[in-house]
Amino acid sequence: MDDEEGGHGHDGFLCVYAIQVPPPRRSEVVLPPLETQLHPPEGFPAVQPVSISLPASPGSFGVPTPSTATADSADLRRQAMANAARGPHRLAAQDKGSNSVRFTQPDRDAMMCRSQPIPGPPLARLASRAGSRAAAATNWDRRYDSFKTWSGKLERQIAHLAGGPDDFDDECGADVGDVVGSHRTSAATSVPEVDLFYAALEGPELDQLKASEDLVLPSDTTWPFLLRFPISAFGIPMGVSSQAILWKVIALSVPTTFLHVTSKVNLVLWCVSAALMLAVTATYACKVALYFEAVRREYYHPIRVNFFFAPWVTCLYLAIGVPHAVATATRLPHWLWFVLMAPLLCLALKIYGQWMSGGQRRLSKVANPSNHLSLLGKFVGAQLGATMGLREGPLFFFAVGLAHYAVLFVTLYQRLPTNETLPKELHQVFFLFVAAPSVSSVAWSKITGEFGHASRVAFFVGMFLYASLGVRINFFRGFRFSLAWWAYTSPMASAAAAAIRYSTEVDNAFTKALCVALSAVATLTVAALLVTTVVHAFVLRNLFPNDICIAITERKVKPIMELQESHGNDIEATAA
Repeated sequence: MDDEEGGHGHDGFLCVYAIQVPPPRRSEVVLPPLETQLHPPEGFPAVQPVSISLPASPGSFGVPTPSTATADSADLRRQAMANAARGPHRLAAQDKGSNSVRFTQPDRDAMMCRSQPIPGPPLARLASRAGSRAAAATNWDRRYDSFKTWSGKLERQIAHLAGGPDDFDDECGADVGDVVGSHRTSAATSVPEVDLFYAALEGPELDQLKASEDLVLPSDTTWPFLLRFPISAFGIPMGVSSQAILWKVIALSVPTTFLHVTSKVNLVLWCVSAALMLAVTATYACKVALYFEAVRREYYHPIRVNFFFAPWVTCLYLAIGVPHAVATATRLPHWLWFVLMAPLLCLALKIYGQWMSGGQRRLSKVANPSNHLSLLGKFVGAQLGATMGLREGPLFFFAVGLAHYAVLFVTLYQRLPTNETLPKELHQVFFLFVAAPSVSSVAWSKITGEFGHASRVAFFVGMFLYASLGVRINFFRGFRFSLAWWAYTSPMASAAAAAIRYSTEVDNAFTKALCVALSAVATLTVAALLVTTVVHAFVLRNLFPNDICIAITERKVKPIMELQESHGNDIEATAA
């Protein structure tokens, strides 16, 4: 087809031309002329032609290219030649008198392929990411990892799910390790023996660090709350639940009918004590889950181990103090008593066996007023079982508690271990002497069905101990508030309930006055302690200081004979 024939088209339409091009060689690619016009077939509307030029390699995206048909054909040819020069093909020649461009393939041996870099995030984003990693490394305190149940693995998983760095240990492990020191981590991996507690701590309660000792945890900062939450916190719901029992007895007993006390007071106190028990249990359960090493050290502490009886004693108090309307409508099942007494039996087998074995935890070495908590559970359990109609089980626990109470009472009177007096902060613990005889008198009356001679003997012993402590007012003044103050509450409530039970048998003005006086003192004490505890916990925030007794270091203590021999050798060497 000649040029004249192909040069005319219809209005605005493009026609297809056949251009005579020399036959391409085997290694050449022929492009059609860029300035030929295309005419659509008849019947199709006219369109605005658009030419899009794509680069020959990914690296050519930055070169501007014409995007519409308004550019002339010369620009298109130059752009195509420039793009082709950057691609894997080389421009061979442009035939003279022709609009076609030829490209030839290069030698395969001379070809070189270069991968183009993938564009990354901006430098600002990289800097912010590096800053967040550095901040996480700074805020992550690994000084408490040795006391954690999973050594921080759970926290790292949570941080990873929240978008934190995966390689956190590699980034901050070295810096934090320099601060903490390897000796602290290795020192907290095993529980210290009993001799180590006595060697590192002082005071009859073993809660004060000696000046020559060091701690596993930092002493210049406040520890996490769960590490500072002791097992002795169960004394709070135990004291309030004992008040629920007292007011239940006041509402139902004949000698106190003149007070016109309703059962609603018992209901309110029981609900408050149940709520406190749930709160303390949930908090300490979190400590068990997250800081099990701290719980294990408390259990092996020769004094703190006695407070592991407190949760079960509190549950027994709650069962005894159930509101009268609820107890009348639905009687407590017998299996509940066995469930509550099984942990007390296991703990008693462990503790009493250590008392009797004569080892490091013999009674003459670890005797303390807090040991009454282990006996209190036996008498309270006997009282609950007798109230529920059981016979042999309550009698068994009463006998076990009575036998060990006689031994503990004599040992505590003599103070065999160190012959030291309790510090002022712990004088309240002496009121635990009153709890066991008061509760045992009521328990025996429930077992036998009457407040006979044996019950009265136990009651009189408790009243004498109560009076001997009550006349020494200065003995309980001039010291800082602590959780040890809650040791007042349970013995006072038990003594008041026993006095009401005794007044039922011996009804006169003196016994009634005794009931009212003991009940008033116990109630005012609990109210004052509850308000003071709330103030120190939420306002002053000093109720839970760092628990020093669980953070002593693991080190070997030389036996006494070895110390004497080494001391003698030093003297001989000095003399020589």
